[in-house]
Amino acid sequence: ADDSGDEEPASQSDKSELHGPLKTLSSKLEDLSTCNELIAKHGAALQRSLSELENLRLPADSGEKIKAVNERATLFRITSNAMINACRDFLDLAESHSRKWQRLLQHEREQRIRLEETIEQLAKQHNSLERACRGAPGLAAGTASVPSTTKAGSVQSAKGEASDEDEETEYFDAMEDAPAFITVTADPKHHRRSGSNLSGASEGHPEDWNLEDSVFESSNQSSYNESTGKDLLPRKRRRTRIPDKPNYSLNLWSIMKNCIGKELSKIPMPVNFNEPLSMLQRLTEDLEYHELLDKAVKCESSTEQMCFVAAFSVSSYSTTVHRTAKPFNPLLGETYELDRLEELGFRSLCEQVSHHPPAAAHHVYSRRGWTLWQEITIASKFRGKYLSIMPLGAIHLEFHSSGNHYVWRKVTSTVHNIIVGKLWIDQSGEIEIVNHKSKDKCQLKFTPYSYFSRDVPRKVTGVVSDADGKAHYVMSGTWDEKMECSKIVHSSHGSTSTEGKQKTVYQTLSPKVLWRKYPLPENAENMYFFSELALTLNEPEERVAPTDSRLRPDQRLMESGRWDEANVEKQRLEEKQRAVRRRREAEAVEALEEGKDYEGYIPLWFERKVDAVTGELICVYKGGYWEAKDKQEWSVCPDIF
Repeated sequence: ADDSGDEEPASQSDKSELHGPLKTLSSKLEDLSTCNELIAKHGAALQRSLSELENLRLPADSGEKIKAVNERATLFRITSNAMINACRDFLDLAESHSRKWQRLLQHEREQRIRLEETIEQLAKQHNSLERACRGAPGLAAGTASVPSTTKAGSVQSAKGEASDEDEETEYFDAMEDAPAFITVTADPKHHRRSGSNLSGASEGHPEDWNLEDSVFESSNQSSYNESTGKDLLPRKRRRTRIPDKPNYSLNLWSIMKNCIGKELSKIPMPVNFNEPLSMLQRLTEDLEYHELLDKAVKCESSTEQMCFVAAFSVSSYSTTVHRTAKPFNPLLGETYELDRLEELGFRSLCEQVSHHPPAAAHHVYSRRGWTLWQEITIASKFRGKYLSIMPLGAIHLEFHSSGNHYVWRKVTSTVHNIIVGKLWIDQSGEIEIVNHKSKDKCQLKFTPYSYFSRDVPRKVTGVVSDADGKAHYVMSGTWDEKMECSKIVHSSHGSTSTEGKQKTVYQTLSPKVLWRKYPLPENAENMYFFSELALTLNEPEERVAPTDSRLRPDQRLMESGRWDEANVEKQRLEEKQRAVRRRREAEAVEALEEGKDYEGYIPLWFERKVDAVTGELICVYKGGYWEAKDKQEWSVCPDIF
């Protein structure tokens, strides 16, 4: 509401910019018209004078000269008339087009003003709703007490976040988002029920749950290194804090109102909206709970292994709950390595392989028996009140000994309260994890937040089934806290809901925790809510490639709290990248004119291949990086910083 006074001067400025050139053009056209009239007038007078001279009695030689002058004057008159007609045609064309341009510019200006007024109105509605919520403590207390089956702390916290939303927020009805199955915990000691009289029933053996306890129980330990990592070296001491985030104020509305109608990925943003990590480092953060995959290697059953893979896929979202700042967009050719082979058993490499659209390739090898690779392209849409972030691309995971090959895709992330209010993030959608060897599947559903739902906020549910469609495990939990797994001992078809959907009733044994989020470090709220792993990702290391994100100067300046210098450096790097892109485009045009093929940008450490499983074109690691690091041979790396 405070910015509303700035709108009128801006409108007057736009109006002057619109009418100024049109007035100048109109004035020049009037001058041209006047000149045309003068040429026509003086040409006619000259023609009359020459005709009068021709009629006078003059010597013979004078008559010939006058006749020649008269012919030239006639040619001049014809040429002048042709020029006058051409000028008249141009004048008519210019006048008609100027009216057309004026209408188009006026329409665009009205559209922009309408959009600005709409967003400003939304901001006012947000402020009004916030004031109304603060003035009605009884209402807040009443709504927080409704979900009696959930933890009070998590419910109140979620309600507090949602209080910044207004009445136009997209809400989801609780019945529509209810899972398609119901779970009932059974006592294994007294479970003797037969399913022979139930249609579509499937049976499991409770004693199997006890046999598998050795793997599942180990998941409760905080680190794989504590139980089976005897062959790994002691962990290197790494930093546990970074400089506190400066408290710089920034008018978001002054920036966002100039972004309307523009492609988000092409809008230059100051570092004030960033966190001091690149997108490549955020991608590497998916490995924070890598020990889940280390445990999955030990599983003899593919469905049991699927449970750990599902928990791992959910764990990658745990760091996003408080992380509302955006990571730095990597420069083309930028890389990031995380070499923890001696400490944690894996090494990871990311590379930015495309800039428009932005795409990053990622490859992880673990000596514990698994390999993970992916190519992720980020698509985003700004919808005024919220920002939708849609990661595109498949994640591949293969276990060396069994050959089990899992593929899944990420869900949509939504950042709410972009314009006004407290920013908060939600995850929504479905993940289908497929084991392409055994054909096992896991369907995970991320329930979108609903103010009216009695479900636990950030809820995730799913079922692990084999190739025949028989359900073996039920997955349940939240993407910001923990995931549990319950073995199914009996399943049957339940009653039909009012919407005609038949729910399956699963009788399960007591759930076992597969994954639980690590607590955040002390003072995390002043360090961008970084986890212990995130605090170490930008820690300077020796012998890394010259294109590594740790060496990016604007990111380093921001981490040090020197934001003004970081903004200047960010603009320099982006302009340097634009110059390289312009040169590459010029080379492409030149090659096209000469009839030659132009390959374009070629990734350093990855190559494009058609994936045998999905049939998609994907960037896969072609090797050479770690060998180059051992030799410190970085001649192939471009100068991007």
